[in-house]
Amino acid sequence: MMTQQTLLLVDGSSYLYRAYHAMAPLTAPDGTPTGAVYGVLNMLRRLRADYPHDYCACVFDAKGKNFRHEMFPDYKATRPPMPDDLRPQAEMLPELVRLLGWPVLVVPDVEADDVIGTLARQGAENGLDVIVSTGDKDMAQLVDDKVILVNTMSGETLDIEGVKNKFGVRPDQIRDYLALMGDKVDNVPGVEKCGPKTAVKWLEAYGSLEGVMAHAGEIKGKVGENLQTALPQLPLSYDLVTIKTDLDLHGELPEGIDSLRRRTPKWTQLAVEFKRLNFRTWLKEAEERRHEAAGDLFGGSHIGEQAALADMPDNGQTLPRENIIERPEPPATLNYQAITTEAQFAALLEKLAAAGQIGLDTETTSLDAMNAQLVGISIAFQAGEAVYVPLGHNPTAAPEQLDLQTALGRLKPYLESEKLKKTGQNLKYDQHVFANCNIALRGISGDAMLASYIVESHKGHGLDELAERWLGLDTITYESLCGKGAKQISFADVALEQAAGYACQDADFALRLEACLKAQMDDKQLEMYEQMELPVAQVLFEMERNGVHIDKAELAAQSRELGARILELEQQAYQAAGQPFNLNSPKQLQEILFDKMGIPTKGLKKTASGGISTNEAVLESLAHDYPLPKIILENRSLAKLKSTYTDKLPEMIHPATGRVHTNYAQAVAITGRLASNNPNLQNIPIRTFEGRRVRRAFTAPAGKTIVSADYSQIELRIMAHLSGDKTLIEAFKNGEDIHRRTAAEVFGLAPELVGSEQRRYAKTINFGLIYGMGQYGLAKSLGIDNLSAKNFIDRYFARYPGVAEYMQRTKEQAAQQGYVETLFGRRLYLPDIHSKNGNARAGAERAAINAPMQGTASDLIKRAMIDVRDWLRSDGLASKLIMQVHDELVLEVVDSELDLVKEKLPQIMAEVDGGLLAVPLVAEVGNGENWEEAH
Repeated sequence: MMTQQTLLLVDGSSYLYRAYHAMAPLTAPDGTPTGAVYGVLNMLRRLRADYPHDYCACVFDAKGKNFRHEMFPDYKATRPPMPDDLRPQAEMLPELVRLLGWPVLVVPDVEADDVIGTLARQGAENGLDVIVSTGDKDMAQLVDDKVILVNTMSGETLDIEGVKNKFGVRPDQIRDYLALMGDKVDNVPGVEKCGPKTAVKWLEAYGSLEGVMAHAGEIKGKVGENLQTALPQLPLSYDLVTIKTDLDLHGELPEGIDSLRRRTPKWTQLAVEFKRLNFRTWLKEAEERRHEAAGDLFGGSHIGEQAALADMPDNGQTLPRENIIERPEPPATLNYQAITTEAQFAALLEKLAAAGQIGLDTETTSLDAMNAQLVGISIAFQAGEAVYVPLGHNPTAAPEQLDLQTALGRLKPYLESEKLKKTGQNLKYDQHVFANCNIALRGISGDAMLASYIVESHKGHGLDELAERWLGLDTITYESLCGKGAKQISFADVALEQAAGYACQDADFALRLEACLKAQMDDKQLEMYEQMELPVAQVLFEMERNGVHIDKAELAAQSRELGARILELEQQAYQAAGQPFNLNSPKQLQEILFDKMGIPTKGLKKTASGGISTNEAVLESLAHDYPLPKIILENRSLAKLKSTYTDKLPEMIHPATGRVHTNYAQAVAITGRLASNNPNLQNIPIRTFEGRRVRRAFTAPAGKTIVSADYSQIELRIMAHLSGDKTLIEAFKNGEDIHRRTAAEVFGLAPELVGSEQRRYAKTINFGLIYGMGQYGLAKSLGIDNLSAKNFIDRYFARYPGVAEYMQRTKEQAAQQGYVETLFGRRLYLPDIHSKNGNARAGAERAAINAPMQGTASDLIKRAMIDVRDWLRSDGLASKLIMQVHDELVLEVVDSELDLVKEKLPQIMAEVDGGLLAVPLVAEVGNGENWEEAH
C-alpha cells in the first residue's frame, strides 16, 4: 500500500502574463527586464512550500499557431502582440524553471491548457491527486474528485463545490458555460449579450449547451434572438473552449508520469543566473544551499521542506535523520585523465595493484544489460581522482584507443579480484556488461543507488539527483552529451574529451556518494545494506543471467486461441450494442452505453473533461446488470494478455541463450519489494484461466523440473506478530485456517459450522484491513450495505483487539517520527503524514499500517533468496533460482536433485526470520513441467 501521491501542474504561460501585470518593473544590471520572471519564480517557491507533491510540471505555450487556428482562423486574432519587455522574459523563464527542479513542457501545435488537461487526466487515472495552479477559468472544466485548482495570486482553491460556488455551474458544465458567453480575449464567438448570469440561468433550466440549443425557440426577447442567431457557431465555440485530455505525450514523457518526478534544483547554475539577474536574496540562499544542512528555498525535497517541518508538532521530538545532510568537503582540484597510451595503461595497472578500493563504472551502447557492448571503463581511486579507458569509441570520436581484447585481458585479474573492493552506481548493470565480455566482476562492496535506497527509499536514486542532494554538486548529464529522443547519438560517438569528463565523474561521484550515504545509516540500516541489499543484488544478477526457458509453440497456440476469442467477443459486443463500433474508443462506447442504451449515469465516475468514464472500474460496476460492459472487459483483458505476453514474450527470447531475461529493479518500491520489467513477470494475471495459462509457457528443459515455493499468508502472519494479538497468534501456531477462524470469531460460530460464503467474507476482511480498507471499501467488495460492513469491522476488532491497538499505535508513531519501520529496520518514510489535505493524510495513515507488513514480507523473501542461493552453491547443486514473484521463489531443478530441493527449500524459507516472529513461517512447495503446474 503506497501513500497517496500528488501531481502538481503549473500553467506557466498564465502566470507569466499575470505576473507581468502584477509586478513592479524590475531590471537586471544589463537592462534586461525581470519583473515577470521574479513574480513567477516567487510563485513557484510558494507552491513548493504550500503544496507537498511527488510529481510536477510547469507547462508553457509553444510559439506559433495551434490546432484551434485550423478550426477557426480568427482564434485569438484580437489579442495584442506580446509586449516588448515581456518577450525576453518569456524566453529565459523556462530554463530558469528547469534549474529550479521543475520538469518543463512546451509542446508544439497545442496549448499549455491541453498539455495540463492530458497530464491531469493521466495523473488521476494513475491514482494521483492532481493540483493545477492557474488563474485561467477555462481550467475549471478539469475539476473532479481527483483534480483541484489553486490560484496562488488570489489564494483561491476550487474543488467541485468551489467551482459551483464561483461560477454557478458544475465542472462538467464549464464548457457549455464558456461557449455560451464566448471569450473576447481569445476571440471565441458566443451569444451576444449573454453574460455569466444568463449562461447560468439557461444551464440550470436546460442542463447543457445541447439542451439550451434544443430549447432556443422558447427563450424570448432580444437575448433569445441573439441565441437563435448564434446557433450555427455554438458547436464550434464549444470545441474551441474544450481542453484536450488525450494528447500523445510519449515523445515528451518517455517514462510517462514517472518522467515528472520532482527534482533537486541545480544550485550552482542558479547562483550564476540569480547573480546575472540581480536577485540578491535568492543568490545568497542559492550559494548557501551548497553547504547548508537543511531547508530549501524552492522545496528540493519532500520531507525536510521548512513549510512541512513547520506543520510538525512542537513537542521536542527528534526530526528525521534525513533533514540533517552531512556533506563531505569536496576536493580542491579534480584529476581526471583519459588512458590512451601503453605507458598510461601500465601506470593504471600498477595503481590498481596497490589499491584496496575503487569506484567503477562502464559506458556502453545500450541500457539493455544483456546486449550492451562496452565503450569504456572509468575507475576512481579517491574523491576527485579518476581515469577513463576508452575501448569502443568510433575512431572519429577517439582516434587513440587501446585494443579492447588486450586491455580487458590485462584488467580482468583486477576486475575479478575479491580483494580489490568495488563501489559504483547500480553495479548489477555493470556486472552484466562485464559478463558479456567474459569477465566475472567480483569484490563488490558498495553501491550508491542501494545506499540511497536504504537511507531515503521514498526519493529518487539517480546519480545526478544524489550528487545534487548529498554532495551539493551539479553533474554532466548524459543528455547534454548525447541528446535525447530521435536525435540521440550513441556514447561511442561522443568525443573523448567530453566522454572522459562524464565517465570519470560517474565513478568519482559514486565512490563519494556511497561513503557519504553509508555514514548516515544507523546500525540496523547498515546491517540491512551490507547483509541484505548488496547480497540480494548478487542473487538478482545471477537470476537475470539464468533467465527462464520459454515454450514458443505453446505461446503461439495461446495467441491463436486468444485472437479467435477476441474476434468472437467483438461480434458479441456488436450484437449487444445493435451496431458495429470501435471497442477501444471511449467516446463511441460512451455514446452507445449512455446515449443509445440509456444506462443511468448517476454516481458513475466522470473523466477530467466532464464525460462519463468508461474505465475498468466503471465497466465492472455496470457488468453486474448489463451484458455489454462485461463483454468489453473480457475483450480488453484478453487483448492485453495477447499483446503483452503471448505475442511479446517470443520476441524477447535472447538469441544466444534461447531464454527470456527479465530485469529486477531493486530500488523502486518504498516497501522494499522488487519490480520486474522487460518483461514484467510479476504482473501476469492469475485470476483468470487465460492468465494462468500463460505460465504454462514457462518451462524446464529436458532433465529439469520447475519448482515453486510460496509463503503462505505471510502478511497476515506478520500482522499477528506486529499486533501481538493473542487470538491471531494462537490460530497460526495451531496451524488453523485463519479465514475460517476469523469467520468463526466474527459470526459467532464453531469453526466447523462456517460456510464457504462466510469464509469468503472473513478472507476479504482479513486482507482488507491489512490494506487500510474502511467500511465503504468493504461494503463495495462484499456487495453489502455500509452499516453491515461497519458491523463486521466492529466485530472483527472486538475479537482481535490487538489489531485495533496496533493500527492506532502505528498511526501515532508515524505522525510523531515521520516514518515507520519493518521488523528488520527498513525505514519507510511517509511524506504526507502531516499533510493539510485530509485525503493525503488518511492515505499516509493507511500506508503506515500496511508498510511494516509489506516491507517485512519483502525483507523475508530477500533473506530467503540469499539463503537458498547460498545453500545451492555451498552444496554444489546444479539447480538454480530463475524467478522471484512477490512472495514466491521459482527454481529450475535438476531431476536428480528434485527430492532434496522439495525437502530443504521450505525448511530454509521457514527459518529466515531467525526466530524473531511470534508465529511460524510456512512455505508451500510444488513442482511440474511448467510454472503453472508447479504453482
